[in-house]
Amino acid sequence: MWVFLFFVMFFGLLASGMPIFLVLGACAAVLYVFSGQPLIGAAQVVIDSLNSSTLMSLPLFVMAAAFMRQGGVAKALVDLCTAWIGGVRGSLGLVTVVSCTLFAAICGSSVATALAMGTILLPAMLEKGYPRSFALGVIGASGTIGIVIPPSLALILYGIVAEQSVPRLFLAGILPGLLQAAAFFGWVWYTARRNNFPIEPPLPMAKRWDVTWRALPALAVPAIVLFGIYGGIVTVTEAAAIAAAVSMLISLVFYRGFHWKQSLSVIADALKSAGTIMLIVATALAFGHWMTDSGVPAQLVKWVVEHQFTTWEFLLAINVLLLILGCFLEVVATLLLVLPVLAPALIPLGVDPVHFSIIFTHNMEIALVHPPVGLNLYVLATISTAPIGEVIRGILPFLILLLIVLMIITYWPPLTMWLPQLVYGH
Repeated sequence: MWVFLFFVMFFGLLASGMPIFLVLGACAAVLYVFSGQPLIGAAQVVIDSLNSSTLMSLPLFVMAAAFMRQGGVAKALVDLCTAWIGGVRGSLGLVTVVSCTLFAAICGSSVATALAMGTILLPAMLEKGYPRSFALGVIGASGTIGIVIPPSLALILYGIVAEQSVPRLFLAGILPGLLQAAAFFGWVWYTARRNNFPIEPPLPMAKRWDVTWRALPALAVPAIVLFGIYGGIVTVTEAAAIAAAVSMLISLVFYRGFHWKQSLSVIADALKSAGTIMLIVATALAFGHWMTDSGVPAQLVKWVVEHQFTTWEFLLAINVLLLILGCFLEVVATLLLVLPVLAPALIPLGVDPVHFSIIFTHNMEIALVHPPVGLNLYVLATISTAPIGEVIRGILPFLILLLIVLMIITYWPPLTMWLPQLVYGH
């Protein structure tokens, strides 16, 4: 009954044009009232959600993305990809996939990746004549690479909850992340040839090396951040602060995309974007808190765990469960709800917790691009002023690819486990 009520309210308010954070907040408030819980509980959840050290890294990463976007760092990465991919049909779409992969290695956030790359590449793709729904689909789907390729906030939180080595989890995410990028790259190439998308002119070799040299300071940002995290020198939030500071320094000194007097304006714009996203996350968590208290997700998880499944049946059931929960809960809420219940069942069923971390994270990638709580969908709808339905239409082919990659990750463990075992042993 409660789930049905949520769906009716959610889609009704969304159709009225209400902002997504108000839709989620209103749904959570009504559900609290109808279930007899005081509204002060919903308000407290929102406040507690915003008072989170993990969530605190989000505005810092978004700030880094804003400096990179307006300061020329993100553009240097796009130029680098364009220089080496030019001459291929659909070059700009292919550049989007590769640029998002590089950018994801800087900011560690899917939403920030979609926001930064969407701001730069969406106008460029529209100017070249790409269909808007296709452009939104490429950017939104490619942005999801940020949640699995290191550094990944979701994997760090998984490591804390499941008591697993975060560096090992990071290594486990590299090959699945690259497989996802390769799948998107292949689909964009095929679609470009089928629809005769434009070709970016190829550059002479000397010019390519000039562009590469110019992009080196931008490539230094992920190197510095990853060295700090992998080396155990800084926390994620500290790494986010370093990313923001280094991005600002490189933007002002190397690329000079804005004058230092404009720094406060860039920071204000970044905080405005981050504030919008954090409100969406906070209200989603408020609804997730109600869902947790209702006992519905816990009952679903308990039913899955208590049935005597074989390993492949267990993994299939968990994938279905996570995809369903991803319709309602934010990534952090799903992780904190499901993982403590599932973790004890992994080893007896022969599932390596490191392998499961990537299965879980990839499910959360899919949740970012399917309704009703697909944050990437609403980020793209906001920056493009496109109807949410148009964004969803563009995402659908990539959503199918994500499901195929999910099956490969789930039932071919060497893809995930090879690098961690190579570096750390069994």
